Amino acid sequence: MDLGDLIGPDAVIGSLKANSKKQVIQAIAEKAAARTGIPEREIFETLLQREKLGSTGVGGGIAIPHGKLPGLDEIFGLFARLPKPIDFEALDDQPVDLVFLLLAPEGAGADHLKALARIARHLRKAGVANKLRASTDKAALHAVLTEEATPNAA
Repeated sequence: MDLGDLIGPDAVIGSLKANSKKQVIQAIAEKAAARTGIPEREIFETLLQREKLGSTGVGGGIAIPHGKLPGLDEIFGLFARLPKPIDFEALDDQPVDLVFLLLAPEGAGADHLKALARIARHLRKAGVANKLRASTDKAALHAVLTEEATPNAA
């Protein structure tokens, strides 16, 4: 599964201003609702319920909020870069500034988990997070998110 299949260029937010985890979730739910046609409140509630199980802050300044939604046709991704890191109750207690939202259809099963693992692996690759932090340009961010591992890549 290629990240380019999950996230389109119009699903990248170069600078999302938020002061709390809840504000981030609200903002990405709003953006995702506009792109998926799923009601914002439904997305927001799904993400909050998932956060109650444990933070989706995976460490290294990265969070991957995710959930399954009835009525969603395909797996959907959205990326947001925060200019000011916020407390996300991450596993390593570090503030988060890179957020990758993943929404999946209710029956996605293993595909949801594969996509989640793919996102986590890519964001933890050497240099990827730094490249994302160095840019607010949506096209550049999308290029970094969707670049595949190639030998000797710069």
